[in-house]
Amino acid sequence: MKKILVINGPNLNMLGIREPGIYGEQSYDALVAFVTDVCARHGLECECFQSNHEGAIVDAIQAAYGKVDGIVINPAAYTHTSVAILDALKAVSIPAVEVHLSDVSKREAFRHVSYAGIACEATFAGYGFDGYRLAVEYLLEHHP
Repeated sequence: MKKILVINGPNLNMLGIREPGIYGEQSYDALVAFVTDVCARHGLECECFQSNHEGAIVDAIQAAYGKVDGIVINPAAYTHTSVAILDALKAVSIPAVEVHLSDVSKREAFRHVSYAGIACEATFAGYGFDGYRLAVEYLLEHHP
C-alpha cells in the first residue's frame, strides 16, 4: 500500500463549528493534518478530499481507479442515502474503510443504515479523529 484517498462528505468542512458536542471542537484543517500525519508515519502518500456534493464524491471515487491503493471514506449524511456512492465504491473495487466521528449506532434510527458501508471492508464509528488512524492501519494490515 502506497497511496490512500481520504474522502469526507457534506458538512465535515464545518468541523469545530457544527454541533461540537457530537463532532468535537477541532476544525476540518486539524482533521486533514491528523490524517496526513498518520499516513506519513506509515510511509503512505495521502490525498484528502471533501465535498458537500454527492456527484463530486462519486467523481473522486471513480478518479481514484488505478491511482490509489485504499480509500478511507466518511460519507457523512450520504452514508444513509447514497446508492450512487455505494455503486462507485463497488465499481472501482479499491479496498475501502468507512469512518464516522460519532457512534452512529447510538444516534437517530435513520443513521443506522449505511449504504456506503456495504462496499466497505470495515467501519470505525465513534472514535473521533482516531477512527481515521484505525482505518489507515486496517488497510495496511489487510492490504500491505
